[in-house]
Amino acid sequence: MATKSMDSLKVNIDTPRWDQTTFVGRLKHFFNITDPRTVVASEEELDRAKILVESCRTGTVPPGTSLEQLHYAKKLYDSAFHPDTGEKMNLIGRMSFQVPGGMAITGCMLQFYRTVPAVVFWQWVNQSFNALVNYTNRNAASPITVTQIGVAYVTATSTALATAVGLNLYTKRAPPLIARWVPFAAVAAANCVNIPMMRQQEILNGIAVTDENDNRLGYSRKAAGKGIAQVVISRIAMAAPGMILLPILMEKLEKFPFMKRIQFLHAPLQVMLAGGFLLFMVPVACALFPQQCSIAVANLEPELRDSIVAKYGDKVPYVYFNKGL
Repeated sequence: MATKSMDSLKVNIDTPRWDQTTFVGRLKHFFNITDPRTVVASEEELDRAKILVESCRTGTVPPGTSLEQLHYAKKLYDSAFHPDTGEKMNLIGRMSFQVPGGMAITGCMLQFYRTVPAVVFWQWVNQSFNALVNYTNRNAASPITVTQIGVAYVTATSTALATAVGLNLYTKRAPPLIARWVPFAAVAAANCVNIPMMRQQEILNGIAVTDENDNRLGYSRKAAGKGIAQVVISRIAMAAPGMILLPILMEKLEKFPFMKRIQFLHAPLQVMLAGGFLLFMVPVACALFPQQCSIAVANLEPELRDSIVAKYGDKVPYVYFNKGL
């Protein structure tokens, strides 16, 4: 198939290839940018992708560049660079690392759930991973101090450990399957704490909101609350299928004689199966809500609403903000 040259095409590089107002459009977008294969892209390749994307934005695309090359460069750019700052994100915190990183941690949490030391260790590892992901994918327009990061990390980790250890002890006499679901309960509880704590500046001072032309209008705490709530729901949805259905599957499989003979392979098996769930659930969960979120001006804080109405009248019915991932 012949490639289309940019010499004869005018492309707005920041216009999404798929409609972001529909779930299916967002799903295709996130399947693209959370592709775990982008994790192995070299630093040089990522830097070249950024240069090409920024060149396109200024209208100086190198002659002979094809549309396919531009789309791939934008895929790498979106997977590795922060949408607010344009800075390269750390590898472990990228959404494209959720499958390889999450599958290892999730598989081990589901396998090593029987003893308190194992529960403590793997919940600590998971919350350390989550804290890095949450910080990396925050709305960078709202800075957070090192002290606040530390408080958020300690609080979320303590919540996860208290939930996991408490339920682990409580379910000692419960059916085995109930005990296997303890890691998910701990993960869900910690997400409800970790994400709001990591983004506390937005809750306290508001998140930057703009009009449809990206003109900043002010800061809104209500917008921050809406965005953070959607991120919490997405993160729990991301983990739920694997951490709820995989224990049921393993409970059935472990009754077979051949599974009893290969107990040393149970952990690797759970890791691989967790990866299968995450391969689909990471883009699905990210696509549940638009990343560029909106809220009606009528639902904003009175002072911000009044200032917008006084300046623009009814020409700005909605404001927009990056809710993060």
